[in-house]
Amino acid sequence: MSLMLEEAQSAPDCLRAQWQANAETMAELGKRLRDADLHGALTVARGSSDHAAAYLAYLGMKHLGLPIASVPPSLTTVVGTRWRVQGQLAVAISQSGASPDLVAAQKALTAGGARSVALVNTPASPLGDVSEREIVLHAGVEKSVAATKSYLATLAACAHLVGAWAEDEALLMALEALPSKLEVAARQEWQPAVEALAEVDRLLVIGRGLGLSVAQEAALKFKETCAIQAEPFSAAEVRHGPMALIEPGYPVLILAPPGPDQAGLLELAEWLESIGAKVLLAADDSVAARHLPLIDVGHDDLQPLSVIQSFYVMAARLAVARGGDPDRPRHLQKVTRTL
Repeated sequence: MSLMLEEAQSAPDCLRAQWQANAETMAELGKRLRDADLHGALTVARGSSDHAAAYLAYLGMKHLGLPIASVPPSLTTVVGTRWRVQGQLAVAISQSGASPDLVAAQKALTAGGARSVALVNTPASPLGDVSEREIVLHAGVEKSVAATKSYLATLAACAHLVGAWAEDEALLMALEALPSKLEVAARQEWQPAVEALAEVDRLLVIGRGLGLSVAQEAALKFKETCAIQAEPFSAAEVRHGPMALIEPGYPVLILAPPGPDQAGLLELAEWLESIGAKVLLAADDSVAARHLPLIDVGHDDLQPLSVIQSFYVMAARLAVARGGDPDRPRHLQKVTRTL
């Protein structure tokens, strides 16, 4: 068994540990954020962490009605922007908390007046040192280069942060119960995807809304661990320029968990099949036409975690089926230190 597969399957236990360790801290932080009466938030992240930041932004805007935007670190490290961000929250996300560009960007935003929080998997990190608050992800040491359990832990921490800030008890209760649901998601049989993608060199990965963040993460893992040129798109955008790529047999993975976006995703899947695309449809058991099973975790905001949990197990196996080693992607290291 690869480390990637082993670590992906261990994610539910990590989320249990995170909830137990962070519940009181997040409740207190949520109150502080409400009392601060902030008018927006900024995220600082790269790679898988930036995909998690996209989830945080969508979820936060949905529940809080506040604009949330991603800040390119190069605006600090290359351009030297002088920030004026009073009344905003800067959320920096990183597994290691050690990348110099993220540290510099978070430090600059804090100097510009932002309140600041770091979500990191490594306690007492440089990123935490330049933030007012450091929230540890509690994913444990991740040895595989490809992030899996740390990404799921980051999504859970983002949901916890928003739920605590918005005082959304339904979301918080669903999050506490989530690990048991993810254990089931990790056992779902996605072998049809392994067989369909074992020889391909390109594909599209489609999600929408909160699900776009995990479509982005899935596309990255296809590149990183399977050497497949995968590109993520929102279902709302794919009928524009990207549709020119579709030819008979072109592979498309559509992530369609339960929720408000599912109907549109199913309609898109049907249309893509009608023009000859090779569609792999991931959906829950209410969808008769599904090819890959998804577990309904009982709350729309947490469905992306079920999707990526099942996907990671498949991706680890696909990498091996293609003759690769998911733990040692070409040219990559575990910690990326960008400037």
